[in-house]
Amino acid sequence: MTLFGTAGIRGPVADAVTPELALAVGRAAAADGTEFVLGRDGRETSDGIATAVQAGLESGGATVRDVGAVPTPALAYASQDRRGVMVTASHNPPADNGLKLFVDGQEYDGDAERRIDERVESGTAPAPWDEWGGASTLDVLDRYRDAVVDYAEGFGASPADLTVAVDCGNGMASVATPQVLRALGADVRALNATVDGHFPGRESKPTPESLADLRAFVADGDADVGIGHDGDADRIVVVDADGDVVHEDTVLAVLAERYVRESEASDPVVVTTPNASARIDERVTAVGGRVERTALGQLHEGLAAVREAGDEETEAAFAAEPWKHLHTGFGDWIDGVVSAAVLTRLLAASGLAGLVEPITERPYRKDDVACPDERKPAVMVTLEERLPEKFPEATVETEYGVRLSFPDASWLLVRPSGTEPYIRLYAESDDVDELMADAIATVEETV
Repeated sequence: MTLFGTAGIRGPVADAVTPELALAVGRAAAADGTEFVLGRDGRETSDGIATAVQAGLESGGATVRDVGAVPTPALAYASQDRRGVMVTASHNPPADNGLKLFVDGQEYDGDAERRIDERVESGTAPAPWDEWGGASTLDVLDRYRDAVVDYAEGFGASPADLTVAVDCGNGMASVATPQVLRALGADVRALNATVDGHFPGRESKPTPESLADLRAFVADGDADVGIGHDGDADRIVVVDADGDVVHEDTVLAVLAERYVRESEASDPVVVTTPNASARIDERVTAVGGRVERTALGQLHEGLAAVREAGDEETEAAFAAEPWKHLHTGFGDWIDGVVSAAVLTRLLAASGLAGLVEPITERPYRKDDVACPDERKPAVMVTLEERLPEKFPEATVETEYGVRLSFPDASWLLVRPSGTEPYIRLYAESDDVDELMADAIATVEETV
């Protein structure tokens, strides 16, 4: 059994993330600890799924502190020094739901997820009747928002003269990002800022297409910048004053450079994923840091590896994959609200043009080649030989697929999809079409 994907458990409530599964996961999780915080997003099914999780936790002997409807980062904040379960399907469609498990502010790692998998598959018996846990409520939202404001005030400048349009997508950012930015002093124009599990304003996943209204609002009005969130507010998209989406790797590079600059360690490290741009390496290296890469969906494992391998001079200054940022100075969880707050302060100090001016943006492409799941292992073994032969000038890494780095800072990543019958290709280069054509031909010949 494999319940967990790259970001918790997700799927349709009709036949995947059912109340029965939620109860089983809750009871399985109760074997790990005695106290859990429990939160949920605004989906129509989240109350029912959360009730089932609570029943599982309590019948497994754990005490539950119900924090209500909150962004996922607020639940993670509340899980410090204890464990937590968030009921959310993030940016999935309204008919889906999901579960994310936390311990001391971090999402469960692969080993912890495998323990839950095994317990759910084998079944976990309830605790004796007189050892069941109880429940109470916990108000964490105000404390979380205040903590974000306090943290962000250490960056940039007051945004008192900045107008920020925030598209909350009818998700949980509605109760966090506008309030935080206003507390920092920004003039905030909130769009789709009523929590509604039907997501009537737009689809929950923030993309250039789904953010069309935000982009038009910014381009046609007086907003200096736009911010878009997904359903649980761990993801962020930035829109410039012309209504164009700022490339997610450029946003990542801006934050990575700033965190390395601010670090007092002699060995500041940024953790990111293989599909992230070389522009991040360029900016981090330019200010005295270094980049380490980890598998998609495994930022926490990458952070742990850096911390375990380093010494007192090493600091994990920042961790991120495209659209998702983990601010280690605030907490070890992905947090789009903190990203919005810090970026707003940085924009107030330097303007968007000033922040992105040092960053080299090369043409970027993503493509897929169809490949049956059962063929993927053999195909990847062969590509580890064929791709370096095709591109002999490149430096090769094979830990997370095949990643080729070229002398001019161009790069190519080829990896198997973990969820669909495809080989994924990512490339960034001044000659990206030629590079991608050669790579696709090599993959197609191998498949």
